Amino acid sequence: MPARDTELMLRGYGLTTAEMFYRMPDYRNVLNSFTWQDYDLAPDYPRLFDFIAFWQKEIEGALHSVRFVHRRPIAPGEWRNVTGEFNLP
Repeated sequence: MPARDTELMLRGYGLTTAEMFYRMPDYRNVLNSFTWQDYDLAPDYPRLFDFIAFWQKEIEGALHSVRFVHRRPIAPGEWRNVTGEFNLP
């Protein structure tokens, strides 16, 4: 995992996965899905809502619904600074 992702997790960001259902302009009766995933900060989810705003502004497929889940991979009690390591045979 890149250092950027680890730094975000240590600052409280968690992995957010969103499934967006949308309609194509030419096929209004067909629902398609798109999966988006990024590290985001709960409970405001600024990156998710920025992406939804981008979608509504730039993409022709009208959003039908969005569902998402959020998980913090590193909780405060799971992280500790290790200064050394001993390997025993």
